[in-house]
Order: sequence, then C-alpha cells, then structure tokens
Amino acid sequence: MKAGFVGLGVMGRAIARRLIVEGTDLLVWNRTAEKALGLGLSCAETPGELLRENEVVFLCLFDSIAVESVLFGPGGLLEGDCRGRVIVDLTTNHFRAIERFYRSVAEKGGSYVESPVLGSVVPAGDGILTLLMGGDKDAVDRITPYVEKLASHVFYFEEHGLATKMKLINNLVLGTFMAAIGEALCYGEAVGLAKTRVLDILKAGAGDSAVLKAKREKLLREDWEPHFSAALIDKDLRYLQDLVKELKMGPLPMFPAVQGLFSRSAAEAGSLDFSAVYETMKEMT
Repeated sequence: MKAGFVGLGVMGRAIARRLIVEGTDLLVWNRTAEKALGLGLSCAETPGELLRENEVVFLCLFDSIAVESVLFGPGGLLEGDCRGRVIVDLTTNHFRAIERFYRSVAEKGGSYVESPVLGSVVPAGDGILTLLMGGDKDAVDRITPYVEKLASHVFYFEEHGLATKMKLINNLVLGTFMAAIGEALCYGEAVGLAKTRVLDILKAGAGDSAVLKAKREKLLREDWEPHFSAALIDKDLRYLQDLVKELKMGPLPMFPAVQGLFSRSAAEAGSLDFSAVYETMKEMT
C-alpha cells in the first residue's frame, strides 16, 4: 500500500507515523521539509507530485486556508490530472469551505472525502481514532484499508459538510469538559487540597471522562507540550460560532463562555496544549 500525505504538524506526524508502522509506503509534502526527516522519508517538491504518484492523498492541516493553499496554490493538488484519485481531508475545516472542496476536486475527476478526526496524538499512535467521514460511498470504501489502520470507530454521513459540522459540535464538548476540569482544579487547590487528590476524586466521581484520562498527567506535571493546541481549539470554536449564527438559534449559555475562555488562552499561549487553559484560569484568580 502507498499513499501521499500532506501536513506534518503534531497530529499529522502521529497519523503519518501510524500509517508507516502499519506498512504504508508514504510520500510526504510539508511546507517545512525538515519535518519529514524524522520519519525517515523524502519530501516531494510540491503537493501536486503526491497526486501524480499516488491514488490516495491525505491532508492534515491547521485550517481551511491551509487546505485551500494545498489544493489551489502553485504546485497544488488540483493543478494536475485528478482522475481516479481520492483526497482524504483529515483537517477540521470551516463548514462553508467544504462544498467548494467537493466541487473542485470532482471537476478535476477526483473524489474528495471529508474526514475530521476525533482524538489526539496518543490514540492516533494506537490506531484508535474516531473518524467522521463524508463523501462518495465508493471513494470511502476505496480507502477502507487505510482507515482500518487508523480508527476504531467510523461514522459515515451522506450529506456533504455534516461530518465537519459534527466535529465542530464535538469540540464544544471537548472544550467544555477541559474548562470544567481546569476550573474545578483551581477551586480544589484554593480550599487546600493537593492537585493529585483533586484529580483522583474527580476521576472517581462526576469528573470521570476521556478528557480527564487524557489530560491528568499533563495537569499534574504542568506539561503543556501540545497534543492539541489552544490555537486549534480556538479556531474550531470560531468556526462553530459561524455555524451557530447560521442556524439562527436563540442564545445558549455554554458556548459563549467556553469560546471566550479559549480565545483568551489562545491569545496568551496558542502554541501550548489546550489543557493549559488551567493556567489561564489560575491567572484569572
């Protein structure tokens, strides 16, 4: 099996490494070519080269602006012949950008699959991500051998853009859980409890969650090396804000509070892990 891969940030690197370990022959492209060296791979000169050499190309990028650059920019994927090719986009995109991506790839004879990822670096390395997938069913079926290496759960959506919208909604829950854990930890320490004890009690009680399991050690060690950065969740929540406006729903209380908190955290330390929102809260007290 072979594939192309674009985007070797924290998450992209973990997913690419998983594909390699599982026997996939990867040709990669990254804006900073040096990031490919640690994987023992050579880097293509342009994204378009990946599509010439591979029937399947994965994208794992920061946002829709980056995806647009890789698709439509100089040397981009869509400069060449896309017939029979599948572009699998793992990026969490703006929901309005998705339809253009579908249409533009189809006009070139290829297939676009939106596949935003639930999970972070550790589940990526273990091949137990959750993928929300949309696109032509035949194209989705073609990439099943790759998906089986990456994911333990897959949810398929026929309607274009729905997978992306659900990913944005999921990240509201992700941010809310993280914010609640961070705030509870601040209160627990304020009444004189050790950080370890607060987290142990939360785990044994109402705070038990995948978020607490994933971030407990980071909170204890105050290790903010990014698995999922504050800048990324801030971007996702800004995309969700546009979706909420489009839905024209009445104001709900949770989202504005969570978005405001992560906007502040991203402004102060966007490159750190989003669990560092705990530090933002400590400063607020």
